[in-house]
Amino acid sequence: MQMSRPFQKIQELADGQWGLITRAQARATGVPRATFARLLERGLIERIAHGVYRMRGAGEVDHLEVRAAWLQLDPARPAWERLDDPDIAVVSHTSAASLYGVGDLRADIHEFISPRRWQTRRQDVRMHRGTVPDGERIVLKGLPVTRAGRMIADLLADHIEPDAVARITVEVIENIYDYPRVVAEKIAQFAQSFGFRQGDGVALLEHFVDLAGGPLDREAILAEARGA
Repeated sequence: MQMSRPFQKIQELADGQWGLITRAQARATGVPRATFARLLERGLIERIAHGVYRMRGAGEVDHLEVRAAWLQLDPARPAWERLDDPDIAVVSHTSAASLYGVGDLRADIHEFISPRRWQTRRQDVRMHRGTVPDGERIVLKGLPVTRAGRMIADLLADHIEPDAVARITVEVIENIYDYPRVVAEKIAQFAQSFGFRQGDGVALLEHFVDLAGGPLDREAILAEARGA
């Protein structure tokens, strides 16, 4: 009975963030360090990453490591309180591609964009300094993630292999994660580096579609990208 009240407090928090709880969140609810340690010792919670724990009985969750890394960035605040924050860390680059389920880039480095300078000692977390306006991000699987067109542009800016970006571009359009017009607008800034006229995002999109191949209706995609 003595253990049930603290356990209930953190269970309520964890229910809203994929069965996960941070030590800082537990502390904020008034759970003493010794009580938290007993919960851990008895197997009622298990450590997932430094300061991040999973409740016993919580179902398997996808992308567990990137979720834990995101919680670590601002460990005291519950996940749902962060989503409207303009300074939030947004899942980006290869981590965003992994959440969308496109391409085959390695996602063992957890990548985020934020205008703030975040402190992390993790070697597998990469922070990109920048802004992601509301129109360039969505909530995907409960996490703030760059919109797919923005993700493609970020990958190009990060010098990811064109073949890999082309494959991701085609899969984004196939799955309607973003529209050809939006993708063309976001990648237009890279057109000249691929030998196309400056700002010609449609030409670069056409290049990626041809490079990746696949069952796409090429002409319909390009017409939509042109706004026809």
